[in-house]
Amino acid sequence: MTGAPQAETLFTPSDATPMSTDESTVKPWRDARRCLETAPKIWLSTARSDGRPHVMPVMAVWVRDAPYLTTRPTSRKGRNLIADPRCVITVSCDDLDLVVEGIARHTTDDDEIRSVSSAFLSKYAWEFTVGDGVVRDDGLPGAPEYFFFSITPTRAFGYGADGLTATRWRFTEEP
Repeated sequence: MTGAPQAETLFTPSDATPMSTDESTVKPWRDARRCLETAPKIWLSTARSDGRPHVMPVMAVWVRDAPYLTTRPTSRKGRNLIADPRCVITVSCDDLDLVVEGIARHTTDDDEIRSVSSAFLSKYAWEFTVGDGVVRDDGLPGAPEYFFFSITPTRAFGYGADGLTATRWRFTEEP
């Protein structure tokens, strides 16, 4: 993701909604990013092959201007993301409820994997072993393999703590 997304009010006066249409209530993307960076967990929504939704809490880190999450490739969410990378992540912070639509990308570059692994160690004290594009947790029986996924936002929505303000962010580089 390069550059800041376009921020705007989610509703206009013609929408006849109790939500604010005051442009001064538009939140900057840096507020949404801070929420994603500092949240202890986020909620990941994916779709099963038959279209049914699947939602799970996951831990996430912010690296190279994007949120990253980890899961085992054989987990439901891992299989869903491999089959269909479209996803939604949600999180609630003190002053912002955030919904981010995006595209997940399985990270395979060793340097990128090391950066993400380091971020997980720093934020969660979760240590991974990295080598030849493979990520493992040697602290668990059988040293299971994990995948890292970056999420490229395509659209996001932020709702203020007051329940009356809403911001939509449109990203110019949709995959």
